[in-house]
Amino acid sequence: MRTSFSQMPIEKTVMTRDDALKQLSHIARERAFGRHVGSEQLIQAGLNALIAGVESPSLAMLAGLLRSEEPEAPALFDQVLEELGLLFHPPADPRAAKWAMAYWVAGQMADGSLDPAAGTHLIWADIAYDLGYPEELEPLVHCAHNLDGWEEDWRVPFEELNREAVEAAKQFLSKRSAARAGD
Repeated sequence: MRTSFSQMPIEKTVMTRDDALKQLSHIARERAFGRHVGSEQLIQAGLNALIAGVESPSLAMLAGLLRSEEPEAPALFDQVLEELGLLFHPPADPRAAKWAMAYWVAGQMADGSLDPAAGTHLIWADIAYDLGYPEELEPLVHCAHNLDGWEEDWRVPFEELNREAVEAAKQFLSKRSAARAGD
């Protein structure tokens, strides 16, 4: 079973409507890319959205699910996403879906919403491997190895390796932007 790599806040905090929509969208992508998000997290995201003023016919039902009703959460969550226009479908082609996931993970690393060590590990273990370790992902895979193997007696602080990983993610994203601009 895969674990969630979500860094989005799911605790019972009051958030803005935009924050709540961003959280719902994030969880939608995470689930679409095959990551596990528990029913409790789905219900809490629904509650956060409801409190933040997001309106959807099914949102109150999701937010009000009892523990015994948790199995209903994934279907209700998808219904809420559909109603809000946030449902996300990755590309049907498995390789294109892996590339889309790589860009999404790198974007989260670049904007600070995903820990660099978790992000590079995900790219290394779940994406680069499946794509045959393409050259474009090599800097991120290298960062994953460094972060994964880091020990206190290294001359490079862990924080520096994190910064290098974020920079590698930004470079990866900028090459995509440059390629798109050239199209």
